[in-house]
Amino acid sequence: MICGSFSCKETRVKNLLKSLLPVALLATAVTAGAQDFPNGKPITIIVPFAAGGPTDKVARDLAEALRKPLGTTIIVDNAAGAGGSIGANKVAKAQPDGYTLLLHHISMATMPTLVRNIPFKVESDFEYLGMINDVPMTVIGKPSIPAGNFKELTAWMQQNKGKINLGNAGIGSASHLCGMLFQHAVGVDMTAVPYKGTGPAMTDLMGGQIDLMCDQTTNTTGAIEAKKVKAYAVTTAHRLTVPALKDLPTLQESGLKGFEVTIWHGLYAPKGTPPAIQKKINEALKVALKDPDFIKREESLGAVVVHDNRVEPAEHKKFVLSEINKWSPLIKAANVYVE
Repeated sequence: MICGSFSCKETRVKNLLKSLLPVALLATAVTAGAQDFPNGKPITIIVPFAAGGPTDKVARDLAEALRKPLGTTIIVDNAAGAGGSIGANKVAKAQPDGYTLLLHHISMATMPTLVRNIPFKVESDFEYLGMINDVPMTVIGKPSIPAGNFKELTAWMQQNKGKINLGNAGIGSASHLCGMLFQHAVGVDMTAVPYKGTGPAMTDLMGGQIDLMCDQTTNTTGAIEAKKVKAYAVTTAHRLTVPALKDLPTLQESGLKGFEVTIWHGLYAPKGTPPAIQKKINEALKVALKDPDFIKREESLGAVVVHDNRVEPAEHKKFVLSEINKWSPLIKAANVYVE
């Protein structure tokens, strides 16, 4: 077609505007969706561990605290397996619309080294939404162990080298990581007994089928209060104030200098979740972390709700990357992995 220079330019401009119209409409729809989010639609929090375990408990407490500031139902969905990577991968591959979130613990920092052929990248396949809590660990034993305190437990472990079964909730679990460090610190080789979750491991510990376990206070405090297990120490730098745990010494004061393990939990969304939606979830998380009922429930289990700058997404990610650098050499030295 032959046309004057002005008419050709006018035609090109019209064609350009037509081509940009769908993009503009999509951007408007995304913006509107972010403003309306969650618009009454349920949000699912994926927990990459079995129901009834310590991380599941944190997720269900948080779900209740998030319900009001987000104005919608929060569903907790358990997707356990492969050191926590199955559930994490489910979220990494989910639609980045804010309706599928991940609540994960310290395993976010250990999976890159611990899990072989991990199908996602912790550093780049998630949006970091903020930290939730820090959870101490406790060293506990079956009721029939004759040791009444940590000094006596140390002597008992030395006398029973090669005979001690150390339970955990599965390779890559918090109890597995703590157990690895514990037996290295005390210099006693133990037989690691992995279970499919904390629940069955605790059942066998209370029943005397295994001897020891190092697990989160969110899971052990009730059993300690009920005297169904023997408690010997906590893994924090200072003693805890929870009534059931306040008399337990720290491992550091018991002679294991430098031994400090705290399990933390954070909230994540799939990479590409709109910034406006990320902001809404982060703001709701900050409200939830100040909820008196949530704080009370967490503190009753020995957990400390995060109120420092790690509740900010950038600081959350910075912290996780520092934890990856901390745990990677320890896991490589132990030569353990998850297929």
